[in-house]
Amino acid sequence: MLDANRSGTATASPRAAATELSVAPAAPGLVPPVPPVPHAGSTGRCARALASPYARLSLLLALLAGAGAGVLVFEPQRLLTHGWPPQLGGAAAAVVFTVAYGLCTVAFVPRPLLNLGAGALFGSQLGLATSLAGTVLGAGVAFGLGRVLGQDALRPLLRGRWLKAVDGQLSRHGFRSMLAARLFPGVPFWAANYCAAVSRMRWWPFLLATLIGSVPNTAAYAVAGARASAPTSPAFLIAMAAIAAPALLGSVVAWRKRHHLRPR
Repeated sequence: MLDANRSGTATASPRAAATELSVAPAAPGLVPPVPPVPHAGSTGRCARALASPYARLSLLLALLAGAGAGVLVFEPQRLLTHGWPPQLGGAAAAVVFTVAYGLCTVAFVPRPLLNLGAGALFGSQLGLATSLAGTVLGAGVAFGLGRVLGQDALRPLLRGRWLKAVDGQLSRHGFRSMLAARLFPGVPFWAANYCAAVSRMRWWPFLLATLIGSVPNTAAYAVAGARASAPTSPAFLIAMAAIAAPALLGSVVAWRKRHHLRPR
């Protein structure tokens, strides 16, 4: 607004001047900044795709198929015949073998073969240590993959009597069920990992039972691998007996306790 002073000159009030300045147009040639418009990129599309349980299950199957193909191509069992690369030794060799052991178990390589190789390469004690570390590592990786990528899609499919019974045992009695599966070698290592992942078993009981339950069988195979050059030695014979005894005992216990797998 315009105010008239005593001299008759019209002046603008401070409030009106502030209003005019706030609505004044931008100077010619100056373009006000435009905020960036968000757009859906490849990351957003991948996130939406992985939100589907069956998409995650497909990814899990693809990863496992790729791991199995990698084992067939690289043939890690050649370590048993060709030996460890000479450029690796000491602690570095043990660490590399532990990581390779864990990845091989995820790719369905039988643990007895890996345990024999650990004993042949590193001896009984270090072979046992690397095998146990690789066992826990591989079990944890498989459990994590199955839990994150497969549980949501596979749990609705647990409709059979035996499947429900096994799921109930693992969910309610996770530690002792997994301990029994590790102590008695009737259940394949990879199968126990993924069954536990689909169930409601927690992480720490699974890993602890895997560590404790794998000691006897792993030690027997590591000793057998370390003494494979002397198959008539007492240590080798005792190791072979320790390998056979749990298998026989596990078969007897499974037969006697078969009624516990009936659904309630």
